[in-house]
Parts: sequence; C-alpha cells; structure tokens
Amino acid sequence: MENKKIAIVHDWLIDYAGAERVLQSMIECYPQADLFALVDFMAEKDRGFLRGKPVTTSFIQRLPFAKSAFRHYLLLMPIAIEQFDLSHYDIVLSSSHAFAKSVITGPEQTHIAYIHTPMRYIWGMQADYRSQSKLKNSLIAYLFHKLRLWDQGTAPRVDHYLANSHYIKKRIQKVYARTAEVIYPPVDIANIPLQTEKQNYYVAASRLVEYKKIHLIIEAFQALPQQQLKIIGSGKEYSRLQKMIAGHPNIELQPYQSHATTLAHIQAAKAYLYMAREDFGITLVEAQACGTPVIAFAGGGALETIIDGQTGYFFDQQTPQALTQAIQRFEQASALDPHQIRQNALRFDRQNFQHNLTQTIKRYTEN
Repeated sequence: MENKKIAIVHDWLIDYAGAERVLQSMIECYPQADLFALVDFMAEKDRGFLRGKPVTTSFIQRLPFAKSAFRHYLLLMPIAIEQFDLSHYDIVLSSSHAFAKSVITGPEQTHIAYIHTPMRYIWGMQADYRSQSKLKNSLIAYLFHKLRLWDQGTAPRVDHYLANSHYIKKRIQKVYARTAEVIYPPVDIANIPLQTEKQNYYVAASRLVEYKKIHLIIEAFQALPQQQLKIIGSGKEYSRLQKMIAGHPNIELQPYQSHATTLAHIQAAKAYLYMAREDFGITLVEAQACGTPVIAFAGGGALETIIDGQTGYFFDQQTPQALTQAIQRFEQASALDPHQIRQNALRFDRQNFQHNLTQTIKRYTEN
C-alpha cells in the first residue's frame, strides 16, 4: 500500500460529527492520502483531526452564500462531485452519506465506498424533508425523483461497498442492488472513562432536528413529572422545544456544549434516551462505554449495538407512550451492570475499525 496513491473523498466538511470521526480514522490509516470534499467550511478549532491536510474542494465552495447555505446548491452537487479529477490515484476511498460515492474513476482504479447511509432525504425520509421545505411539494417530489435516478445510475461506479451496519447493508442492497461488507464505525472507547456512580436523571443529547424526535421524549416526560430529563443539543428545533418544556421543571434544555462536557452528562445519567431510527448511532455506543444504559427505539443500527435487558432496553414504537413504558420497565428492573455495559461497547473500538478497514482494503486491492 505504501506505493499506491490514495484519495479520500468526503461529502462536505462543515462540523465534527459521526461521519467526520470515520474520516479521522481513515486519515490515520492512510496519512499519505489526498483529501477531497464538495465544500470545506470546518471551523479552525475543529480542524485538528485533518492533521493539517489540505482539502481539494469543488466549485460550490466559491459560490455566493455557500458557507451559510451550501445545501441550497443540492442540485449542483451531482455535477460538482463528477468534476474531481482522480485519474492519477490507484485507490479511491469515499466516505459517503450523499454524493461522495458517485465520483468518477477509471477501470484501472479501485473505488471503495464506505456508506453511512444512502441519501436520507431521497430514500425513505423524503416526506419529512418535503414537509420542512419552502418549495412546493410537487417541485420537491420532481427534484427528488431526478436525484434518485441519478443516484441509482451512479451505483456501478463503486467497485466495493462497505456499510456501517447491517441495517445500512440492507438499504444498499435495496437501493443500489449491490452487496456490502459491514465494518462498524469507530468509537474512541479508550478515551471514555467508565463511571459506575449514577445520578437521578435521564439524558438525551442530539442535533435538534425533526427526525431525531426529541419532542416525543419531552412529551413522555411531561407525563412523568417525578422523573428528571436533561436535553443537550442545538438545531432548528431548539425554540420549539424550549416552548414545550415551559411549565415542566423536571425537563431541562441546554444548548450544544463541547463533546467532553456532553459526555460528562451522559456518564452521570442513569440512562441515555434515543427515539430516532439511526443508521448506526455512535452516541449510543459512547453512552455504553460510560457504563450508562441506553433506552432506545428498536430500529436501525441500535438493534446491533444494544443488548436488551443487559445494556439497555428497547421500545417498539416512536411514541411517548412506548418510551414511558420502557422507562417504567427500567425503573422496576434490577440495576444493569455498568462493567457489562462497557464490555459490550468495546466491540466498536476505533482500533477494531482501523484493523478491519485496512485488512479489507488490502484484500480488495492486492488481488
């Protein structure tokens, strides 16, 4: 691999979230690789994980208002991703939840796509995005239809698909008619201390957007005034949620804080709550690494990371009532062992990801 030229293609660099943690581990595995992204507006304070690596961006980077509203250029992104000249690389590794998997490579190159999810807003969650858009539903439906045709049409550009969970593996098969290998994303377990002493509150930490369904968690705790809830996050739902908690002193809403501060809240909580259907859910694993049980909706990647009755509890519907019943089950059951909870999280340690990724890529490129 030392003599091979490698390019890593990421969708966009805006903030340091789950996909960027995967990118960080990819860069650690292949420090000689060159990095490409549609846009790069990552804040200086968050750029450390890039190791000073320059980023080649697309023409969207230079368009008006791109920094504050780059998503408004959604329909230009297929053109932009196809403009990257990757012809002099032996291996192209894309980290994709939207467009990166659709870069153009030649027959002598190997393109390996790590898929966080097929494009959420056109495959499975289009109704949610249409309801939030200011454009007419008929226009949004037409634009999404065109994007779906393009996205499926570019699926053969990938030589090998990797999925971040078995849930996403099934979605890749459904959407692209391709088989994928599962490599769970990296979680920095070594830097997450176990905490066995818990305090008397529940916690939910998330981006405050509609599909995370934090409002349903609030509704559950409106009916559980004796239970304390902390919510940590920022996003377009913040003002709405702030109004919801008025008059409910058992519910506290805090804006996003540093990862270390958020983790400290999760470490001390008696349980971590999650209502969304997530592709994998790194925070669910981080909570378990703290020794904190997770009470989560039984869907998506959560089914692969939580052991019901041992490291947390599931509920089967995304409703306040279902969460309330799960909380009551948790309160009435014997306490779960924090050591056993953390042991489960070790399966997803960053070193496992890096070993699995490098060995898989080696196998793909040495044949």
